[in-house]
Amino acid sequence: MKHSAVQTNLTTEKTDRPAPDSRGTFYTRTFSELPAAAKAIREEVFVREQGFAEEFDEIDAKAVHILLFFGQKAIGTCRFFQSGGTWLIGRVAVLREFRGKGCGKMLLQAAEQEMRKFGATSCSLHAQCRAMEFYARCGYSPCGEPFDEEGCPHILMQKLLD
Repeated sequence: MKHSAVQTNLTTEKTDRPAPDSRGTFYTRTFSELPAAAKAIREEVFVREQGFAEEFDEIDAKAVHILLFFGQKAIGTCRFFQSGGTWLIGRVAVLREFRGKGCGKMLLQAAEQEMRKFGATSCSLHAQCRAMEFYARCGYSPCGEPFDEEGCPHILMQKLLD
């Protein structure tokens, strides 16, 4: 399985929760195939926590997958792919104990950086409506009206890449 590593410095917003472990280092790796750790994170977040039944699909075979690590532990994942000339980010998931620490933002930044290498100048994602504010803080703008995915309201959001 091909992968590459990118070192990332964590910048956190002020929160009541302590940082997970100040001795650890956050970094991402990209994969051309769905790694077992990414599958496990998605099962935990989307299937067990949120109740989605159709988590894995044919897109997993063509997508680039990103894992976010804290030390040796995989703590977050996302994927990106091109469809009809549009670059899409999806399946952004962070383990519960690492949420609110900037990990989701690190995943998006890693995906955006990788997409730029392929010549992407913009990207889109289907955000759960309850996560719209998070994506807006990361530079994404809503487009159109909300729609349903497995009983959960989503909205298309887009971002121009510098």
